[in-house]
Amino acid sequence: MSDNPYSTAILAWYETHARDLPWRSLDACPWSILVSEIMLQQTPVARVLPVWQEWTKRWPTPADLASEPSGEAVRMWGRLGYPRRALRLHACAVAITEEHGGKVPEDHATLLSLPGVGAYTAAAVASFAFGQRHAIVDTNVRRVLARTETGIEYPPKTQTAAETALAESLLPPVPSVAARWGVAVMELGALVCTARNPSCAQCPIANQCAWKLAGKPAYDGPPRRAQTYAGTDRQVRGRLLAVLRDSEHPVPKSSLDVVWDDHIQRERALDTLVEDGLVDPLDDGRYALPA
Repeated sequence: MSDNPYSTAILAWYETHARDLPWRSLDACPWSILVSEIMLQQTPVARVLPVWQEWTKRWPTPADLASEPSGEAVRMWGRLGYPRRALRLHACAVAITEEHGGKVPEDHATLLSLPGVGAYTAAAVASFAFGQRHAIVDTNVRRVLARTETGIEYPPKTQTAAETALAESLLPPVPSVAARWGVAVMELGALVCTARNPSCAQCPIANQCAWKLAGKPAYDGPPRRAQTYAGTDRQVRGRLLAVLRDSEHPVPKSSLDVVWDDHIQRERALDTLVEDGLVDPLDDGRYALPA
């Protein structure tokens, strides 16, 4: 395997406890895996699953999505949040269709060149869709490694070069095993080594975890502020987009004005939606999803 002291235990745990998710099935295509990875960013599996199923049924290939207006991607995105990801997925589908013959590229560097695909997504798709050996470092993985190796409860707010180097050093040498390891550590962080109330009694490497062995010292870094939603511009943006998603036709400004009482905040949120390309202001004063 490798010098990784945790791989045997974590891989065995994953074989027994892995969730049965459709994008992990043997017949999942690279496109469906790419869609899942972008949808799962900052969004729980339970919310992603129904949207992913509807999305891949309607657009089973990149060309299917690329043939429709980007506004339809925003409409189908529903309430997943961070809807700019829908625009990025649409742009990604267009690039794959026009530049790569309609097939998700296997090469890691080429994946990185796609719109909206960053380091994590490129590594995840290269690993999960094509069985390659890449360090996959998401929030769950960072937390598991911070506790196990560094002995601290939470990783730094921003990913560091040291974290990336650590993740790379733990990669099993066989690509297919490395890909399995990547998803296994993510699953351990999602189900057991959670941000709050980790289930250390169920952890397969609890007896090797530096944080647990040190008595689980309390986090003493910069304050960790929970993300708020109620009353924020994000909530206003969501309500404005909901009006447009639910309408088959452009809507008058009056239909948007009723969703939020604070005029200044409402107009600010609408302006940012227009700036982000999520809403098109029409010449007749109405508003629509992008064409």
